[in-house]
Amino acid sequence: MAHQHEITTEMRRCIQDCLDCASICTETINHCLMTGGKHAEASHIRLLMDCAAICAQSAGFMLRGSQYHARTCDVCSEVCRACAEDCERMAEGDQTMTRCAETCRRCAESCRRMAMAMA
Repeated sequence: MAHQHEITTEMRRCIQDCLDCASICTETINHCLMTGGKHAEASHIRLLMDCAAICAQSAGFMLRGSQYHARTCDVCSEVCRACAEDCERMAEGDQTMTRCAETCRRCAESCRRMAMAMA
């Protein structure tokens, strides 16, 4: 018999937070490349790319009802926290960086709760 997968309200929120974060990080990459300087450093761009990728993967794992989604959410939370901290370093007077940091923090917390709930 097939396993029924129910997406809870909290999981829907986490999926949306992940999708929002993936989108914002991708948008922020372009902003950073256009801004240049420390914004365009390879390590910062790589972190934004990593964050967008793990957020998209985590959302997909939850949508598919993967038995591994708590583990991807745990990693997603860690990467989102790091990305938020990196964006905050460059946020002074920069609304794009502030928005990215806030979105990453929200996703990190949402994924942390999801990972803990499934542990």
